[in-house]
Amino acid sequence: MLFLVITLSVLLVVVLTAVFKVHPFLSLLLGAFAIGIFSGMPLLDVVESVNDGFGSLMKNIGLVIVAGTIIGVILEKSGAAYRMAEVVLRVIGDKRPQLAMSIIGFIVSIPVFCDSGFIILSSLKKALAKRAKVAIASMSVALATGLYATHTLVPPTPGPIAAAGNIGAEGYLGTIILIGLIVAIPAAFVGYLWSIKVASKIVVPEDLDDSGLDYDEIVKTFGAMPSTFKAFLPIVLPIILIGIGSVATLVGGDSGFNNLLVFLGKPTVALLFGVLAAFLLLPKLNEETLTGWIGEGLTGAAPILLITGAGGAFGKVISNSGIADVIAEMNMNALAGSALFLLVPFIIAAALKTAQGSSTASLVITSTLVAPLLPSLGIEGAIPLALVVMAIGAGAMTVSHVNDSFFWVVTEFSGMTVTDAYKAQTVATLLQGTTTIVVTMILWMVLV
Repeated sequence: MLFLVITLSVLLVVVLTAVFKVHPFLSLLLGAFAIGIFSGMPLLDVVESVNDGFGSLMKNIGLVIVAGTIIGVILEKSGAAYRMAEVVLRVIGDKRPQLAMSIIGFIVSIPVFCDSGFIILSSLKKALAKRAKVAIASMSVALATGLYATHTLVPPTPGPIAAAGNIGAEGYLGTIILIGLIVAIPAAFVGYLWSIKVASKIVVPEDLDDSGLDYDEIVKTFGAMPSTFKAFLPIVLPIILIGIGSVATLVGGDSGFNNLLVFLGKPTVALLFGVLAAFLLLPKLNEETLTGWIGEGLTGAAPILLITGAGGAFGKVISNSGIADVIAEMNMNALAGSALFLLVPFIIAAALKTAQGSSTASLVITSTLVAPLLPSLGIEGAIPLALVVMAIGAGAMTVSHVNDSFFWVVTEFSGMTVTDAYKAQTVATLLQGTTTIVVTMILWMVLV
């Protein structure tokens, strides 16, 4: 009966979000109350669980999400994203423009949402397609799949951070970033291959239009751009600090120096240093940048914080409903220690993603659903929990279609018809998701 209540509550969230277009925050909140009430929890305990779940997740990852969003806005407005793109183009060269766009998307989407990243780089993509004489659809899919890979797998993007927090892995963020980067490479690569094998055959009206600015003119219109070092520093510095902190934690010891490294490697501290590094990109230290730009970052973070917090409330109510005790009594020894378990979060996340469109909501909901399973199966520690996050992320990218805002961003900014976008973008994300879960299962068999 308890499983039925939880299943119906999840369906309630999906229907409210996908059919009635209710904001995911309110859908998750209503779903949390539905589980608590219909599972027989005392009404006051339901309210307490919702408050505890929301507050607990915000305590662990709220500031990390805010800092990451601020970094993304500054990278966008200062031209740092363009500078990073230019560096990648110089390294890769003109002979492989799709590969260059895929790598650019891969890097930019670590702190910047994939929707925003695609829009930011859209003019660059079109100018480069014109210069290299390749199909715009091909460049669009290469960029979109590069963005998508890190968006669903690599912190500090909010989705993977929320999933980590929900399954109790927020202390292993360094490991999750490292494994996320490794797993995201084949995901991006299969998207790149699809862009050159299939999307390159799709012709859009702009392919036949010789007007518009070329690449050099696009760069000039942007004005003075920051140096390469300053452009990459806000992304690289937090990752390095988190990595060093993870190593210091493993080494252990109570020396002042080791404690300093652990402190600097805490995600909140590391991302705040990333924000300080991003201040080097500000053209002027005035109200427009220090208040306006940062205010935009806070505005952008708000809905993500609310969705993530509501997901925490959803998960806490599930946990307190008694489902963990029910699962503990079930005989799931066949899945214990097996890579086959990863198919469970993958299928759940893929079903939710396909039904309601949001990768972030899929990551949040799935992680709350599988969290009670993990202790009973003995899944704990940095690498196993990181791979569970990857499995959820694999499902959360399967698939992007008409109920996903990213699908429409790619379609509209590339000039593809919906039919062509299904062939190019939707199938590409299906291949990305299946590739990612296969790679994740192989890593499980090797590392766990």
